[in-house]
Amino acid sequence: MTSSHPPHEPDEVARLTSRAAELLEAVWGQTPTAPVSPSQLPVLLVLEHHEGINLRTLADTLGSTPPSASRLCDRLQAVGFLERAPSPNSRREVHLYLTKPGRAFLAEVRARRERELTALLTRMPAHKRSVLLEGLEAFRWSAAARIHEDRPSDSRSA
Repeated sequence: MTSSHPPHEPDEVARLTSRAAELLEAVWGQTPTAPVSPSQLPVLLVLEHHEGINLRTLADTLGSTPPSASRLCDRLQAVGFLERAPSPNSRREVHLYLTKPGRAFLAEVRARRERELTALLTRMPAHKRSVLLEGLEAFRWSAAARIHEDRPSDSRSA
């Protein structure tokens, strides 16, 4: 069975995906994340997936500088969402860990975001949600594969 629609070019899909991501950011931007600022939230997300990384690796992952990443970590440590532990290999290096309250906070943020998305998705026809789900699963697989390909072999060293 052939479709009457021509296949979408990757650049067209990329443009629409980018616009959808911007709208998603705007929707999520209306969801409060206090006591964490929007610039601090990515730190928690990185630490959730890369427990024990050092500050330099965190900064590289965020596309930031170590001093900027350190200031973000200072504020997260002050609210109890992050802890620093000395490296067993170097007195100058610390490893960063998400605390139990930090994990609980991320779960709460995700739950709020999912409620926002559910409210939006209920306005879509069921068949369109199915198509979106199929596309998002393929996108997630492709993005995860790319992230793993681009990751340095030793992400914990400075």
